[in-house]
Amino acid sequence: MDATEVTALVEESFPGCEVQVQVDGTHYLVVVVGEVFDGLPTIKRQQMINKALFQQVMDGTIHALHPRAYTPSEWAERQG
Repeated sequence: MDATEVTALVEESFPGCEVQVQVDGTHYLVVVVGEVFDGLPTIKRQQMINKALFQQVMDGTIHALHPRAYTPSEWAERQG
């Protein structure tokens, strides 16, 4: 499964959010940036992204999922 396919799946669950995916074999780093995460703890944010890709993780298509979620202001701060 390539980054474009994963991006499309995540975008379905997070319309209007910025989605970035990096793939290294079966390891996927998924970054989602959106207001939907405002006020939520890190674990809840990760669970939301995990849910979007649950089937692919369960069937082994995605071996390791590394979800990262930020609000736009948090993302801007990280970008320096």
